[in-house]
Amino acid sequence: MKSIQSNIKKAKKYLDNNDCIAVPTETVYGLAGNAYSNVSIKKIYKLKKRPLNNPLIVHYHNLYQLKKDCDFNDNFLKLYKKFSPGPLTYILKLKKNSKISKFVNNNKKTLAVRFPKHNLLRNLLKSLNYPLAAPSANISSRLSSVKVSDVQDEFGIKIKFILDGKKSKIGVESTIINLLNNPSILRYGGLEISKIEKVLNKKLIIKTNTKRIISPGLFSLHYSPGIPLRNNVKIPHRDEAFVLIKKRKILSKNYYYLSKINDLNEAAKNLYSTLRKIKKDGFKRIAVEKIPNKGLGKTINDRLNRASKF
Repeated sequence: MKSIQSNIKKAKKYLDNNDCIAVPTETVYGLAGNAYSNVSIKKIYKLKKRPLNNPLIVHYHNLYQLKKDCDFNDNFLKLYKKFSPGPLTYILKLKKNSKISKFVNNNKKTLAVRFPKHNLLRNLLKSLNYPLAAPSANISSRLSSVKVSDVQDEFGIKIKFILDGKKSKIGVESTIINLLNNPSILRYGGLEISKIEKVLNKKLIIKTNTKRIISPGLFSLHYSPGIPLRNNVKIPHRDEAFVLIKKRKILSKNYYYLSKINDLNEAAKNLYSTLRKIKKDGFKRIAVEKIPNKGLGKTINDRLNRASKF
């Protein structure tokens, strides 16, 4: 407990100094900085090599914190009550007097906000008097990080501190919902769409390929392992690593399994780690078998489709 508190204090010290650090969330690791500080936000973009027109998600501890920056609406409050803290990001209207850095959202009148569930990050947020902008801790367009070693692979000594919260439980980024007008899904993620629809009692519009960039995850090339990837493959080429949804009886050096028993939640959790391992193992190409397009399978397919634009 003592070491946890000292790590949170250390993290706070860096953040108060406008530095960027890596933080754990239940989805993936984030590259965090003070969302009210232009200095911090510029450092995030520079470290990630992220285009300035790709907005950041801002992480809050509670509604009281958020009230200073955004307007609430009924749909937001319904979803917050059910799913937050958790893997759901909301696009809300930004208040005119908000202190949010203009670089967070490219001077737009909206903000992507989330309430992370990871206890370590929640304790950190509670100790701060500002929210944290925290996109995924990776170089832009590459695979997200789900554990400390991934962050180290991405940034090396460029990152001053990593708050170690073990491996991310969900393993893919948050689902993003735009709540400005008619609710619409902008990014598939760690929360199934059907669960959101049940709470709102309506069918949601899916706008994951919109050209209007008001949230992360909308660029066509994203989540790339850095080598060519083919989807919906029945028989791989001899030189390809073959990614399968569940374990087979056939043993082969180039077979990689996302789950033991065809579990899409487990598959999502293992997706990025598996793709990273394939590259580290020296393969130059990846083939992926057809993934069921239901539940978190939709999120996996979204990530693989964007990764295949290599």
